[in-house]
Amino acid sequence: MSDTPAIRVGIGGWTYEPWRGSFFPEKWPHKRELEYAAGKLTAIEVNGTYYSSQKPATFASWAEAVPDGFVFTLKASRYCTNRKVLAEAGESVAKFVGQGIVELGDRLGPILWQFMATKKFDPEDFRAFLALLPANHEGVSLRHAVQVRHESFAVPEFVAMAREAGVALVYADSADYPAIADVTGDFVYARLENATEDEPAGYAPDALDHWADVSRRWARGEQPGGLPYASSEAPGKRPRETFVLFINGAKVRAPHGAMALIDRLKA
Repeated sequence: MSDTPAIRVGIGGWTYEPWRGSFFPEKWPHKRELEYAAGKLTAIEVNGTYYSSQKPATFASWAEAVPDGFVFTLKASRYCTNRKVLAEAGESVAKFVGQGIVELGDRLGPILWQFMATKKFDPEDFRAFLALLPANHEGVSLRHAVQVRHESFAVPEFVAMAREAGVALVYADSADYPAIADVTGDFVYARLENATEDEPAGYAPDALDHWADVSRRWARGEQPGGLPYASSEAPGKRPRETFVLFINGAKVRAPHGAMALIDRLKA
């Protein structure tokens, strides 16, 4: 994307009936929906991996269906994150990582570990969980992003913990959950969850202009002003691959929001 090649923009999944005729052309083959989406976007967050395991051949087929430079992010299994004691998730984490995700090859992006909105910050337990996240598997480097949705996490201690572990905190533009914008990893992961159906692209044009500017700043290694930070300590300034996913909200508008943001980043 011209001056910001490290920014990848996409949506959650690619199978959604209301997109047929609104995003996908009329009568477009269902089996080729991933191919079409990957031709218009630069990333997809896979949500199906949150609910069930996939076969290695499935990951390999996804990799074959998308062009060079396209990246999948994977939402980790709910059995890893939806538990009372996170420190006991080791077996589930190993099962998720070992199901064949490495078949994605260079199409494998960050793994998203999403927590319930009721999950509160327990420093000792969360530190133990972060220690369970592997840096690599079968010779493939792994990157991790955590999305927490309880206000108790919005403290400097948590930001410092994430930086020490080398994981990214997900910034979520959400009407339902508190956001933490601190940059903690070597990449940035943002989920835009506030789309409305009365806007053709989910977000108003000026809002998309704003997110284009913020995305460029993230990619340059900055912590953009005007966002909610939990710590006064800034990270080292260095270019960071940036993922911006249009998720939830008015889902039918998500592809149009993503394409509109991509157009702005090309300008």
